[in-house]
Amino acid sequence: MINVNLIKNIRLLIIFMNCFISKMKPDISTHIGPIFIDNPTILASGILGISINIFNRIYSSGAGAVVTKSISMLPSSGYDGPSLFSVGGDGWLNAIGLSNPGIDNFSKMLRQNKKIPIIVSLVGSTDIDFITMVKKLQNSKILAYELNLSCPHVDKVGLDVGDDPELVYNIVKKIKSATQTPIIAKVGLGSTNYLDTIHAACDGGVDAITAINTLRAMAIDIDAMKPILGNKIGGLSGRPIKTIAIRCVYEISSKYNIPIIGCGGIFDWSDAVEFILAGASAVQIGSVINNKWMQIFSDINQGLTNYMSQKNFANIGEMVGISKKF
Repeated sequence: MINVNLIKNIRLLIIFMNCFISKMKPDISTHIGPIFIDNPTILASGILGISINIFNRIYSSGAGAVVTKSISMLPSSGYDGPSLFSVGGDGWLNAIGLSNPGIDNFSKMLRQNKKIPIIVSLVGSTDIDFITMVKKLQNSKILAYELNLSCPHVDKVGLDVGDDPELVYNIVKKIKSATQTPIIAKVGLGSTNYLDTIHAACDGGVDAITAINTLRAMAIDIDAMKPILGNKIGGLSGRPIKTIAIRCVYEISSKYNIPIIGCGGIFDWSDAVEFILAGASAVQIGSVINNKWMQIFSDINQGLTNYMSQKNFANIGEMVGISKKF
């Protein structure tokens, strides 16, 4: 005999479970290839200096991970000022000159890290530079390495390296053979087709791509009749480059099966959503910190959560690259 009460109870339980599931918060954790972070917001390289205390504050404020300033073999004091200039429209021109304490001093500081998901940005001129730095950091707590192949205003590193696909291939391949830590290549728009750089990095075995870096640019003081930046030429960041960065993420995700971190002009949650829909699995936050300070990370995470609830996305992976379907 069929137990009517039992059937009713089962139906009620199913209804309750469906209601409970529908009201669950979306999962904003994300995978960038082998890299897992609790949410898709990452501090971009070069924004807030190099300090475990600063990194901890950023992480506690809601960032899923932090990227260090680019570290080189030897200490660098960077360029003489002015090194930062507002160009209006939430855009910034900078030429810091990759100032950093050098790999030996940095590796000592990094030993203090216990819990922060840190991505170490590395910059160099040769594959030997990169391999040496990776070996010096092999016992440190690191989430990943990000290879700066795209700084637009320092000679013999950055774009000078990224514009040479053969060198990019050799650097990535040799680093992959020297460490189990994931490798991210940060690319920009140089004198050659940036997709050639990505192709070389993918062939070398890179785990993910960050796109894009700042764009080579300058400004002139018409009263003094001279360039404003101490280095004359710098990198443009902020809102003015967002649409270019989104285009690059879309192109990369359409052509290569490689995880992408979107970077360039992200000022609120809707910007982050655009990058994810274009094909990014995470985003890096930079210039907006000048406007909104560390609150920006939790603001974007909350806005992203609300958007996903409205659109019925259960996780970030369901959103990545959807715009390519149209």
